[in-house]
Amino acid sequence: MDTWKFYDITHREHVICNPTSEEKLGHLVELLRLPVGVRVVDIACGKGEFLTRLAEAYGVSCVGIDLSPFFVAEAERRLSAQAPSAQAVFLKMNGAEFRPDEPHSFAAASCIGASWVFGGHAGTLDALTRMVVPGGWVIAGEPYWLHEPSEEYLQASGDAREAFGTHAGNVEVGEQLGLDLVHTLVSNKDDWDRYEGLQWYATVEYARSHPDDPDLPELLRRVAKERAAYLRWGRETLGWAIYVFRRRISVPPSSAA
Repeated sequence: MDTWKFYDITHREHVICNPTSEEKLGHLVELLRLPVGVRVVDIACGKGEFLTRLAEAYGVSCVGIDLSPFFVAEAERRLSAQAPSAQAVFLKMNGAEFRPDEPHSFAAASCIGASWVFGGHAGTLDALTRMVVPGGWVIAGEPYWLHEPSEEYLQASGDAREAFGTHAGNVEVGEQLGLDLVHTLVSNKDDWDRYEGLQWYATVEYARSHPDDPDLPELLRRVAKERAAYLRWGRETLGWAIYVFRRRISVPPSSAA
C-alpha cells in the first residue's frame, strides 16, 4: 500500500497530525510573537495548520515542506480558505533536501513530529539551527520514553530502544547545540487518545465507504496492529512534547577598562 495513501486515510479526521491539542498549538503560536514579514519554515508540515495560524497571527512569509501529495494539497486548500492573502508556499519534497537561499535566514524553523527526516532528534535540531538567525526559534516535536520500554512493545511497534531518549535528554541535545530552552508543550493521555483514536475512526469510515479498495485488507491489518500496541503498551510507555528553543546570540567579551 502506498505510504502516503495510508497516512491520508488514517489522518483524514486530523487538523494537527501529531499527538498534541489545538489549544497547545495555539499557545505555541502566541509564544513566538514574530515581527510582520519575517520568514518561517516548517519541515514535514502536514496539513499546514501551524503555518496557517502563524500567517493569520503575524503576517509572516511561510515555507511548508512535506513529502505527502495529499497533505500538501490539503495545506494549500486550508491556507487559501483561512488566510488567502498570506505569503506562503508549500513544496512537495524531502525536507532533508531543502536548502534555504541563504543560511541563517529564517526567524523560526520547525519540524514537529518527523525527526526521521534528519535521522533523529539531534540531526533535526542541528539542521533547524542552521536555518535560523541568531535569536531565532527552533521548534521540534519528539517522542520520549516515559519508562524503559518492554521487548514486547519494541517488537510490536517496530521501534528501537535507541530511537528515543528521555524528556530531559531531548532538552539536553538542544542545549549542547547552542540552543536555549524556552518552553515545552507536553502531550497528555487525552492528546494521545485523540490522535490515535481519530485514526481508528477514519479507518472504519473509509472501510465502510470503500469496501472494494484492494488496499483495504492491508490498511485494516496495519491499523489493528498499531491499535493493539498502543492500547497494551504504548499509552503507558511513550511520551511526546514540542520543544521550543531559541538560538543563542553570541555576546562579544567586554573590553578591559
